[in-house]
Amino acid sequence: MGVGSVIAMLAIGEGSNYSIKQQISAMGTNLLHIQPVRQKRGGVQKGADASQTLTLADVAYIEKNADKIAAVSPEIDTSGQAIFGGNNTPTNIYGGNDSFTFIKKLEVESGRLFSAREIRSAAKVCLLGQTVVENLFADNVEPVGQMIRFEKIPFKVIGVLSEKGENTFGQDQDDMILAPYTTVMKRIVRQTHIRAIVMSAYSEDDIDDATTQVEAVMRRAHRLTDSQDNDFEIRSQTELIERFGSISQMMLVLLGSIAAISLIVGGIGIMNIMYVSVTERTREIGLRLAIGAKGKDILFQFLIEAILLSVFGGIVGVGLGMISSVMIEKILSWPIIITTHSVLLSFICCSLIGIFFGWYPAHKASALNPIDALRHE
Repeated sequence: MGVGSVIAMLAIGEGSNYSIKQQISAMGTNLLHIQPVRQKRGGVQKGADASQTLTLADVAYIEKNADKIAAVSPEIDTSGQAIFGGNNTPTNIYGGNDSFTFIKKLEVESGRLFSAREIRSAAKVCLLGQTVVENLFADNVEPVGQMIRFEKIPFKVIGVLSEKGENTFGQDQDDMILAPYTTVMKRIVRQTHIRAIVMSAYSEDDIDDATTQVEAVMRRAHRLTDSQDNDFEIRSQTELIERFGSISQMMLVLLGSIAAISLIVGGIGIMNIMYVSVTERTREIGLRLAIGAKGKDILFQFLIEAILLSVFGGIVGVGLGMISSVMIEKILSWPIIITTHSVLLSFICCSLIGIFFGWYPAHKASALNPIDALRHE
């Protein structure tokens, strides 16, 4: 039971860790994100909207001077009500340029992406995520070509985005409307600054160099001196993966430690069984000692019995752990990964615990006095 518990717990932990990394990677492993540093006034941190340090000029400056960046886009978003006919749904609208879908790993399932001309003219066109489509349109209605409203602004649907599902934080990535950033800035939020800048490095290996270069470019763009701190912060998906990886590793250790308690309990069970065995076979031990057996022979006899108990128990436990892990994956739909090192670790620990707890009863049996053992009833 102890071995089975350890394998199942570690399989759950490894599966969760892998799933988190995959979901973050699905958003783009070479993604960089710039946000304004939240300002403080009177010791109180102000909201992100109050920080107006990022502008469209920054986007253009990065595009011109950062050669390690493959694509860059402003990002601006707000929430509101989307309406079509008698249906409405709360959702978020995002504004970006024609590189936004490439950077965010979004794909157009039907229709098309907005053009550079539509961006310049702040055209009232948009693409819908699958959740918005399901909430607004009936099954037999084709969204592309329809007119919807976001708050009071009419939008023509020119495309539908492919399904992405939930991200690591449980957020529905399909509950969104995508429009030109100029449209969102001028017609909806009515502001000249942007919330964030998103970029894509050429490859995951270029992330560190790209981050360093973008930081230098942004400091020049904002005319910051050496003594001044950045009024922006750059985050990468690699940093996010490492952060969640460390948290997942801690959870993995915690799950393994909890399951390991059952291994110790199993070892105590082996010790108790061996104590009973020594007590019931005291006369046998005395007889063996009387005809010439040495203490080490008795020690090895009972120690080997304890080892066999733990080894065969471990083999059964490995099978039980694998079956339990598969059942958890099938029934609960949790991601499960059974690794070789988790099986070996649990099996070796089981054997060592069996030896440790089996040694004392075996040592006690080997130290019995032959005469006293023969007289035992």
